[in-house]
Amino acid sequence: MSEKRGFQYVVMRCVPRVDREEFVNVGVVLFCQSTDFLAAASHVVPAKIAALCAQADLTAIAEALQGIEAVCRGDGSIGPAGQSSLGQRFGWLAAPKSTVIQPGPIHGGLTDDPARQLTHLLSTLVHDRPNVLRRLTS
Repeated sequence: MSEKRGFQYVVMRCVPRVDREEFVNVGVVLFCQSTDFLAAASHVVPAKIAALCAQADLTAIAEALQGIEAVCRGDGSIGPAGQSSLGQRFGWLAAPKSTVIQPGPIHGGLTDDPARQLTHLLSTLVHDRPNVLRRLTS
């Protein structure tokens, strides 16, 4: 069994109308300093976003999420944020913003596999799960 290591993550939220403060979870950024791991994964359900704002620009939302992934990869073409250390990049991504894509609060945990943990968090916190929704509304 591998050693468990501490990690931090933020859920990325799509807030199509910032004035209303309603959001849909669309991604996760996970940082594990001890393994030099920083990555993001996203999944957008257009119908959920349209329920909050029919005029939402899905292309702009997808581009913003791709930008977050580029920052995680350390893509220098994205600007200064993509050129900094892993911890600084995570801090930049986790900082509150008043934009269409916003980070939620920072959470933490322990894992022996940060990549698998990222997949698990995306599945648990972001993916559309209609069976769960049906049970809650029945």
